Amino acid sequence: MTATIESVRQRAEQDAKSRGYYLNSDSKFLQDLFEGLKTNETRYGYPSCPCRVATGVYEQDRDIICPCDYRDPDVAEFGACYCSLYVNKEVFDTGRLTPIPERRLPEKMFPDLTPEANAPIEVTATQVSRKLWYCKQCGYVTFRDDAPYVCPICKAKKEFFAGLKLEIQPRTS
Repeated sequence: MTATIESVRQRAEQDAKSRGYYLNSDSKFLQDLFEGLKTNETRYGYPSCPCRVATGVYEQDRDIICPCDYRDPDVAEFGACYCSLYVNKEVFDTGRLTPIPERRLPEKMFPDLTPEANAPIEVTATQVSRKLWYCKQCGYVTFRDDAPYVCPICKAKKEFFAGLKLEIQPRTS
């Protein structure tokens, strides 16, 4: 099925409503975001965030399928997601947005540009609190602080996620 602007709009409206969010009140800006989502869904087969560069490789882009893994923490902390598609009531009413820092790790954004692209990833202290979350409905797995509010693949609610224990062995080299 080919995505249409209307289907993209309906999906975003439904998702916003289910989480208590609003869509950006700037209609021209909102239309541009919908067109970006439609273009990406047509191009890649999934609606990757229009504010981020997708690789076209589903496994590498899972975290940026709209609504992306970073939306909920961004809205909670800054009142809007990174691309400002989803906003809270205050931002919706005032239209005032603040800059939102990128949460996506550089190796996810530029997997082919990192010199050690095929080397094992070293876990840093900032990643220790994160854990793997597994969607019991579709099998989606993500590495983050908390389970997503909704699965970006099958739209299952947070209750369908199970935490997976991740044991990290210290390097012995």
